[in-house]
Amino acid sequence: TYEDHWTEAREELARHLAEPEMADAVLLVMANKQDIDGAMSVTEVGDVLQLEELAAARRWFIQPCSVQLNHGLEEGMQWLCEQLAS
Repeated sequence: TYEDHWTEAREELARHLAEPEMADAVLLVMANKQDIDGAMSVTEVGDVLQLEELAAARRWFIQPCSVQLNHGLEEGMQWLCEQLAS
């Protein structure tokens, strides 16, 4: 189900973020399909993934995007590059 999908994604993300080698990693979430009516908002994606809790000790960002329309991809990669350079 839809809810199961997000639960699985959240649990998998939590497992990866808990790995010792990920301690200093930044997190970029690409919120795709923003061109579709009814797509989850950035806030909803953050809430369903519980990013305030899961990624509280690291830099993270949710980039709204549409791969279909090629919107937001460059901005997300720019943010990631800036984080990695600092």
